[in-house]
Amino acid sequence: MLLGSIEAGGTKFVCAVGDTNYQVKDSIHIPTTTPEETLQKCIDWFDQYKADLSAIGIASFGPIEIRKSSPKYGYITSTPKPGWADTNFVGPFKEHFNIPIYWTTDVNGSAYGEYVLSTLFNKRVNSLVYYTIGTGVGAGAVIDGKFVGETGHPEMGHIRLKRHPDDLDFKGICPFHGDCLEGLVSGPTFEARTGKKGKDVPLTDHVWDIMAYYVAQAALDATLMFRPGQLVFGGGVVSEEFLKKVRPKFMELLNNYIPIDNVDEYITMPLAQNNGSATIGDFALALKAATE
Repeated sequence: MLLGSIEAGGTKFVCAVGDTNYQVKDSIHIPTTTPEETLQKCIDWFDQYKADLSAIGIASFGPIEIRKSSPKYGYITSTPKPGWADTNFVGPFKEHFNIPIYWTTDVNGSAYGEYVLSTLFNKRVNSLVYYTIGTGVGAGAVIDGKFVGETGHPEMGHIRLKRHPDDLDFKGICPFHGDCLEGLVSGPTFEARTGKKGKDVPLTDHVWDIMAYYVAQAALDATLMFRPGQLVFGGGVVSEEFLKKVRPKFMELLNNYIPIDNVDEYITMPLAQNNGSATIGDFALALKAATE
């Protein structure tokens, strides 16, 4: 039995096949171009494994339609990604392969991957929230093995924040909300603020303190809303050095309102290496779809 995974991002799609122990057997990176070209290249790649492929887990950038009662189930909906709004994603795969497909968001896939890995690494948590901070910002929540969200998936990247006093002139870059979380801390905000890519801005630059203040607010909101066992932060913007700035700001904002036993173990980097949480999650969700 082979399980398939598609981590669909705005820059690239990561396709993989693996076994029921979630070990990757083969993978490929496909640049995100037009929906027609990108999806066809994914189908063509999986075709070589069609005889053994039992199910596919797809974790996609969004917003997406997850309600199975909707005629647009399996679609990417109102995304700002040019050319991808109202794209039928699941349909072509279902038609071509005729196997079970688990459809969810990219951050839900990552959250589920970290949930599964916590058991494999003997660090089991019953609930966690996973944030990715990269080209965009999103979060998924898993509680007792189930995703949060019934009428749609969470959009925690678009919460509103209290502005940092040194950042009041920056309008934010979210095309929908301006200075929401995504509009203030996603990767492209570095260039908008400083004229430099994030990788070229040293951690000693004050902009990182401003970013940490906003991420700490997101951590506080998730903590007070969900009371999860763990908060995991991944994505290209995040590093352990950055989280060392976030944790004390989070504790300062929390102000001992509720107990956090060990903030270093509560706010963490992903267990999966190289931001591979979604692939593990997709395998697990594909296995779930295949066996239900």
